[in-house]
Amino acid sequence: MEKPRIFTASFASVYPFYVQKAEKKGRTKVEVDAIICWLTGYNRQTLQQQIDSNADFEVFFTHAPQINPNASKITGTICGCRVEEIEDKLMQKIRWLDKLIDELAKGRPMEKILRE
Repeated sequence: MEKPRIFTASFASVYPFYVQKAEKKGRTKVEVDAIICWLTGYNRQTLQQQIDSNADFEVFFTHAPQINPNASKITGTICGCRVEEIEDKLMQKIRWLDKLIDELAKGRPMEKILRE
């Protein structure tokens, strides 16, 4: 079976859209980075290295230091799919990130987004 195109898309090519979506709604790049770091375990420096290396989503998530144990608390729908029911683990991680950025753009407080 062919891989979904998003798996081989470079994270760096999608990242500006995450930032743009947040900024359009009055949120910040710093908040976007905080969400990505919370989910993946990257820090600002290692996140920037992933962006600079033009890693695709598969590499980005494979190299993630540690997926946050609270990521399983991310629920709801994104692109018409319930994120908690997505069977492909990589697709689920990508959709978790989409969902978190969505929540940020919708004005949700950071402590709720980060499942504290």
